[in-house]
Amino acid sequence: MSAPAGQEGVSLRPTTWMRARRVLVVVVHLLLIPVAYAAAWGLRFDFSIPQHFWALYSATLVYLLPLRMASFLLFGLHRGWWRHAGLTDLVSLVKAVSLSSALFLSALYLLEELAGFPRSILFLDWGMAVLVFGGGRFAVRSFREGRVFGWRAEQGTPTVIIGAGEAAERLIRQCRRGEERDLRPVALVDDDITKVGMHLHGVPIVATTADLNRVVRRAGAKLIVIAIPSAARSDMQRMVQLCMETEVDFKIVPSWRELMEGRAKQGQLRNVKIEDLLGRQPVELDLGPVRRDLQGKVVLITGGAGSIGSELARQVASFGPKRLILLDQAESPLYFIGLELAQAHRATPLVSLVADINDVARLERIFAENRPDYVFHAAAYKHVPLMEENAVEAVRTNVLGTLQVAECAAQYGVDKFVMISTDKAVNPSSVMGATKRIAERVVLGWPSLLRSRTDFRVVRFGNVLGSDGSVIPLFERQLAAGGPLTVTHPEVTRYFMTIPEAVQLVMQAGALRETAGHIAMLEMGEPVRITDLAENLIRLSGLEPYRDVQIVFSGLRPGEKLHEELMSEFEATMPTAVEKIRVIRTDETDGGRLQVGLDRLLASLAVGDARDLRLSICALVPECVVPLRIEAPQEPAEASPRRAAR
Repeated sequence: MSAPAGQEGVSLRPTTWMRARRVLVVVVHLLLIPVAYAAAWGLRFDFSIPQHFWALYSATLVYLLPLRMASFLLFGLHRGWWRHAGLTDLVSLVKAVSLSSALFLSALYLLEELAGFPRSILFLDWGMAVLVFGGGRFAVRSFREGRVFGWRAEQGTPTVIIGAGEAAERLIRQCRRGEERDLRPVALVDDDITKVGMHLHGVPIVATTADLNRVVRRAGAKLIVIAIPSAARSDMQRMVQLCMETEVDFKIVPSWRELMEGRAKQGQLRNVKIEDLLGRQPVELDLGPVRRDLQGKVVLITGGAGSIGSELARQVASFGPKRLILLDQAESPLYFIGLELAQAHRATPLVSLVADINDVARLERIFAENRPDYVFHAAAYKHVPLMEENAVEAVRTNVLGTLQVAECAAQYGVDKFVMISTDKAVNPSSVMGATKRIAERVVLGWPSLLRSRTDFRVVRFGNVLGSDGSVIPLFERQLAAGGPLTVTHPEVTRYFMTIPEAVQLVMQAGALRETAGHIAMLEMGEPVRITDLAENLIRLSGLEPYRDVQIVFSGLRPGEKLHEELMSEFEATMPTAVEKIRVIRTDETDGGRLQVGLDRLLASLAVGDARDLRLSICALVPECVVPLRIEAPQEPAEASPRRAAR
């Protein structure tokens, strides 16, 4: 059955054009081979070739032509775009010409045609062939890029580029090719003073970054591009500040990570985001062990519609799991992440399940029917002030829900279970932080889990930029409304990472042997002052803090700390094979006391007494601090341990 005419045209036209183009290139090569060979003879005889040597030229051309054309076809020179010719094409050309010259010499020797043949012709022909075919390619490219007659010289916005490294080189090359028509690079600045005075693809490096303002004025630039996407936080903040002082629009080149993850396209510039000012050296993800962990496995993600869970689903799907199961209570977000994954990863079977992790019967059916090999447990309540007012729900979901999911994992033979925790579990001052610390103790120290064959792990990290309910979206909404931006305290600080970073840490923690049965923690660099975060966000919007937009301080909310911590005095860290990841070793082996404490917590939960519930929480987390901590009576010496999940 033939395709409709319209569809046939769409599918055949590119193929026909490509074939015609290749035939044309072959014909051009066939015509230029005799030209280059004749030029070699001309050079040999000062362009006054004796008649009898013309006969020798014609006789030997019969051998050279098929041999050289065969070599060109062998190295694929007929497939290359002359207007995109580069060093790789030149290397292939030299190899093809060298091979054909060697074969030509062998043919002349075997056919006894060397008598009277000028030996220098072989070398001259090699050089002329490289010159003619290589020069032709680069001439086409130069003409297309407007270098021959300068016809593109005045096109595009005059642009100053910060950085004279690989990112700048790629950007200028794209401008020369016409792939980035809106830009006209006029000058570069770089922190390396030894580069000043040099040129990059014809664009001069005129000064150091400190002289940016002067360079922009002299060059008449209307745009600045930061071409150092992997710069450290302090360097990026300095460059952004210098850009702001010029009062000229500025953008940034996407990082390789954004390109690889599909969040940006090659040559696509974007506005500087607050995440760029918080950047640090990314976690180097070893894809080999992660792929072996996940490929061909049935993977279950609880909280799969949340900020972390949905990003986990995106990245896990790229490793080719046998089946990906997303479990969440939130119906609409679960629906939309399901649509996204179905479109992006058609080969990965996807199951979206609306379920509550506190529904034990439902959990058991899910595990029995799907038999997951791998569980990422991301389902939790995370809002600190809100959980202070809803402590019962925090305990039910963060503690009991975690235990129930973990017990199902052990019961149904899950290979690995990775729980996602938070730095707020360190010396917790909030109900949320304390319940997450209890959940850590349960996952790593509950007796029935320790006896199972399931490999239980915990990953602990700080605040995540851009997650639902986090500070950046709040600031952006307040900024869109004209302000003010609300900060709890002038000196409050937090550790930050991006969502992709956090997810990569989670997957890497699942693959590292050192993290089995322990807590993995990212070395998160220096904490960020939230006031600085608010001020930078205002400046990136082209406004001035405290003049155009006010920042007001509302005071620390219930359960909040002034400064977060990465580990408590009861914990010790050890390095892993990944430089930025450390293992936190804690003693969670006293399962009997854990069971007693959890029984007491269950009883308080059943009674509904808020004070007793907090006392029970503190009994399970001795390191908790005020205002959560309340002087608690001594724990009973004995209690009948029972399965808290039931």
